[in-house]
Amino acid sequence: MDAHTLQILEFTKIRELLAGYSATSLGRELANAVEPSIEESVIRKAHELVTEMCHALGQGQSPPFAGLTDVRLLVRRATIGAMLSAEQLLEVATVFNVTGAFYRYKMRLDERSGRLIELLQPVEDLGPAAKSIAGCIDPRGGVLDSASPELAEVRGKLHKLEERAQIVLRRILGDPEIRKVLRYQNATMSGDHYVLPVAMNYRHKLPGVVHRSSPTGETIFVEPAALANLGAERAVLKGEEDKEVKRVLRRLTAEVGRHAKPLNVALDVLARLDLITAKAKLSRDYAMTAPVMNVEGRFALRNARHPLLDSIFRQQTQADGQERAVVPIEVTLGYAYNLLVVTGPNTGGKTVALKTVGLIALMAQAGMHVPVAEGSTLPIFDQVLADIGDEQSLEQSLSTFSSHMTRIAAILKTVTARSLVLLDELGAGTDPTEGAALGRAILDHLDKVGCRAVVTTHIGDLKTYAMSNSRAENAAVEFDTATLRPTFRLLIGQFGMSNALTIARRLKLPAELVSRAYRYLKRRKRRAPEMAKLQQLHEETEKVRADAVAARLEVDRERLDLDRQREELHRQTKADAAQRAARERLQVGDEVQVARFGKVGRVMRVDLRKRTVQVSVGIGQWEVPLDECNPVVVP
Repeated sequence: MDAHTLQILEFTKIRELLAGYSATSLGRELANAVEPSIEESVIRKAHELVTEMCHALGQGQSPPFAGLTDVRLLVRRATIGAMLSAEQLLEVATVFNVTGAFYRYKMRLDERSGRLIELLQPVEDLGPAAKSIAGCIDPRGGVLDSASPELAEVRGKLHKLEERAQIVLRRILGDPEIRKVLRYQNATMSGDHYVLPVAMNYRHKLPGVVHRSSPTGETIFVEPAALANLGAERAVLKGEEDKEVKRVLRRLTAEVGRHAKPLNVALDVLARLDLITAKAKLSRDYAMTAPVMNVEGRFALRNARHPLLDSIFRQQTQADGQERAVVPIEVTLGYAYNLLVVTGPNTGGKTVALKTVGLIALMAQAGMHVPVAEGSTLPIFDQVLADIGDEQSLEQSLSTFSSHMTRIAAILKTVTARSLVLLDELGAGTDPTEGAALGRAILDHLDKVGCRAVVTTHIGDLKTYAMSNSRAENAAVEFDTATLRPTFRLLIGQFGMSNALTIARRLKLPAELVSRAYRYLKRRKRRAPEMAKLQQLHEETEKVRADAVAARLEVDRERLDLDRQREELHRQTKADAAQRAARERLQVGDEVQVARFGKVGRVMRVDLRKRTVQVSVGIGQWEVPLDECNPVVVP
C-alpha cells in the first residue's frame, strides 16, 4: 500500500489506537506493524476472526493473556546451549502455564468460534514442563534443595558447618578481652567469611586474616583464626553448591530447549490472537462493524465516522464533561458513478469526509472492523492514493501548487481501475481559471482509467463537472449560514457554495467593504495584464531577496559551526579539569577505572607526592600512575 497515503491519512495513529488494546508486547508489536492487504481471502478471514472474537467477548470468554510475555530470545538461547538463570526459567515456566490456560480456553469456545478454535489448534499444553521448573525453583528465584540429591547433600553439610561456626563465633564474642577491641559487638560477612570489626590500634589483639578495612582506615575486618579453617571448608562447599546449582539450571534449560518448537509455535499463535482480540475490543468500544468486501468496485458507507475524530471527541468529553459526537456521513461509489466531486466552504468538512473514506478503506483491508453501520460494503483496492492538505516542501523548494502537482503526477502514473484516489482542493493554489481547466483534465483522466475517486474543490467551474459526465456526481458539505459552521453532513447530488462573501457579511465585515469585494470580483478579468506585470516585478524582487537570504544563511551556518566548536572545546576543557580535580580527591575505598586494565578497581592507597595509586583489581593489587585512574563517579 502507498506509504505516502498511510502517512497523510494518519494510519499510524490507527495502529497506536489498536496497540493500546493489546494485552501483551507480542500483540503490540503486531498492532504497530499492521498493514492493509490486497488479498481477498486474507481480508475476509481476518474480519471473520475479529467477528468471532467479538462474539466470544460478548459471552464473557476473554482470552487468558495474563502472564504471557515475549520469551522468544530466552528460548533461542536455550536451543543453542546457553544456560538460563533461575529468574529466566521462571519467566519461561509462566509462559508454559499460559499455554495450558489457552488449551483449556479453546475447549470453552462454542460452535460460533470455529475459526478461533482452528487458530488455537497448534497450541499445546506445556504445563507439565512448567511443573518441572517449579519443582526445582522457588517463586523468588532460588534453587530448591529438592532439585537434586547432590544439592540436598551439599546444603546439608553447609547447614551443619554453619552451626559449628555459630558456636565458635558465640564463644569468641563472649570473650571480654576480645569485646574490648571491637568497634561494635557483632560479626558481619565478607564474602563467605565471618569477620569482626577491630579497631586498627588493636590489630594484634585478635589473631586472624584481615579481609578489608573501612574507608577511613580506622577499622579492619578480621576473620578470627579459630574460624579460618571453617571458612575455608565453607568456601569449598559453596563451590560445590554453585556447581550443582548450575548443573540443575543447565538441566532445566535443556528442558526448555526440548520444548522450543511447540513453544515458539504457541507464541506466534497467541501473538496473532492478541492482535485479533485488540481489534475486537476496539470494534466493540467504538461500535464498529465488519464491512461486506467485494471485488466489483462497489463502495457504500452508511453512517461512516472518522475513527480518530471519534477518539479525540471521547477524550474531550472525558476531560470537560461536554459530550461531543462525530457526525456520520453517507458515501457511495461504483454504482451509478465512479467519481464524487465534493464542494463547499473552506471550513474543514470536505477534508474530514475525504479522510473518513480513505481511512475506513485502509482499516477494512487491514482486517479491522470499521466505524460504519451494518450493510456497508467496500471493494478491495489495489492502492489507496491520496493528495490531502498543504504539503509544501521546504527541502525541495516546491510551492504548494507544485507540491500537489508532483504528487498528483505520481498518482496518475500508478492508478488503475481497482484504485481509490482521494484529491483535496483540486485546482487550488493557482489561477482559478487555469486551475479549473487542469482539474477537469485530471478528472477526465481518472474517469478514463475507471478508478473510484473522491475529489474536493471550491473552484466554481469544477462544481459543474458532474453535470456533463454521467460517471461523476456532486456532493456538498452542508453549511449552516446561521451559525457559520459546517454540519459535516455530506449531501450527495448537490454542490456547495464557498459562501465567502456571505460569511464575511454575517461576521459583521463593513457593508461597504463587502460591496467593494463584489466589485473587485467583477473586474478581476479586466486586470489580468496588470497582474502579469506585478507578478514579473515580484519574481525579480523575490530573486534578489532569495539570493540575499541564501548568503545570510551561509554566514549563519558558518557562525553556528564555529560556536559549536568553541562550545565543544570549552566542554572538553571543563571535563578534563573536573577529572583532574577528582583524581586529586581520591581516597581509600573509592572505585576507579584503570585505563591499562580496562577494569574497575578499588583504591587501596594514594601517594600524591609520587602521583601513584595502589589499586586492587581482580585478585591482585597494582601501583599505577594517578593519571591512569579515572573515578567512576566524578563529583
